[in-house]
Amino acid sequence: MTQQSASAHEKAPRILYREARVQDAADQAEVFYHAVMQGAAQHYSLTQRRAWASVLPREASAWAVRHSLYTTLVAVCDGRCVGFLELDVADARVETLYVWPSLSGRGIGTTLLIHAERLLLEQGSGTIAIEASEMLVERLERRGWENLGEQWVERGGESLRRYRLRKCLNAVET
Repeated sequence: MTQQSASAHEKAPRILYREARVQDAADQAEVFYHAVMQGAAQHYSLTQRRAWASVLPREASAWAVRHSLYTTLVAVCDGRCVGFLELDVADARVETLYVWPSLSGRGIGTTLLIHAERLLLEQGSGTIAIEASEMLVERLERRGWENLGEQWVERGGESLRRYRLRKCLNAVET
C-alpha cells in the first residue's frame, strides 16, 4: 500500500453492521429526525417534513420499544448509530430505513438492505417489500426493486407521497 492510499484508507470512516441494542435507541431517534428534516428537504415541503418527523418521538425509550416489534439492523461508526433498518420478518417488509443525511449516498442504506435480504432468505422468504419515500424510490429501482405504484399517506395532517416496491430474493445474486 502506498503512503497516499494508506492515509486515505485511515481517513475513511469504518462502518460496522449489527443488530440494534438498547443503547442505539437515542441515536436512532436523531438519525430519523435529521434524515427526515434535512435528508428529505429536496423532496418534501417543510410542513410535510415536520408532520412526518412528529409521528415518532425523539426519545430513546420509544425507539427501544420498537426493537421488540421489529428486527432492527444498525450501521455504526465510532460507536454511534448512523443508519438503521427496521424489518418485519413475518411480513417480509422493511418498516423503516434511515441514514444520517451527511452519509447518504455512501452505500450504508444499501448494505442494510443487503443484510435484511439475507436474513429474509435465511427465513425462507422469496420477496421483500417496502413503502419508500420519494428520495429512495429511484435508488431502489436501480437495485432491481419493482415499483408497484404510488400511494398517499397522512402524517400529522399532511399528505405525503410514497411508493410501494417489491423485490424477488435470490440465493445467488447476479
